[in-house]
Amino acid sequence: MRTRPTLHWTPPADLPPGTTDLKPLADALGAGGVLVLSGAGISTESGIPAYRGEGGSLTRHTPMTYQDFTGSAHARRRYWARGHLGWRTFGRARPNAGHLAVASFARHGLLSGVVTQNVDGLHQAAGSEGVVELHGGLDRVRCLSCGAVTARADLAVRLEEANAGFAPVAAGINPDGDADLTDEQVAGFRVLPCADCGGVLKPDVVFFGETVPAERIEHCRRLVREAASLLVLGSSLTVMSGLRFVRQAAQADIPVLIVNRDATRGDALASTRITLPLGAALTSVADRLGVPVEGRTAVPEGP
Repeated sequence: MRTRPTLHWTPPADLPPGTTDLKPLADALGAGGVLVLSGAGISTESGIPAYRGEGGSLTRHTPMTYQDFTGSAHARRRYWARGHLGWRTFGRARPNAGHLAVASFARHGLLSGVVTQNVDGLHQAAGSEGVVELHGGLDRVRCLSCGAVTARADLAVRLEEANAGFAPVAAGINPDGDADLTDEQVAGFRVLPCADCGGVLKPDVVFFGETVPAERIEHCRRLVREAASLLVLGSSLTVMSGLRFVRQAAQADIPVLIVNRDATRGDALASTRITLPLGAALTSVADRLGVPVEGRTAVPEGP
């Protein structure tokens, strides 16, 4: 279950310090068999904010919970109004150097898989195949009555037609695609039912308070068992949905490497934590390994 997120996590004083040395990361990727576990931090360079860390959205925004969404028509109106506005910006986000580097590592046979906690689809847009979306994807909508899955883009067209002129100014966009709007701004927004059965529509994502499907978790556990190492990219590992796989790897003596600017709940279990921007770190390692990062428009300054 994704528990309601906390605003702050204070790392213990005895956590190992981070490093800017990229050699451990280059060595692990060069050896192959790396399983990537990515979090919101890999998408910040695409303009999508992280939940935590400096400027994280949790300082101003509490994500929708499954219980609120299913139990209140008002909550659903608030979510779809805010989510519809957020989709206009969120849907235009493009992969950054970090996503492109991960896809390039995969194409060159260095990865055993990619698991993401993100719902933005940017790994797939960068060219990564077989990505496991731990928390689902915002590009799909599911009916809670008949189970029909449809494209978010199709619903966006329907919502535009049903809410002509809806164009409030949002205070910000969040990692779940939700825009920051007031109750006054969402009042009167028309929520649409399933076109097939008239049931309640929900984005095909795992809300906080909702359980990640057991078969998806087991699939990820199998990927961890088969990996030579686990590489965590841009995740604070604050919630158990990602931390469980770090604990599993550590218990099986599978090396854990973390690239994240801030401390994480998995640092004590990691062999190394690199405290560098993800895009620059991953493209620098790609250059060291002679792996061309396809789609990169400019070479960033390496660390």
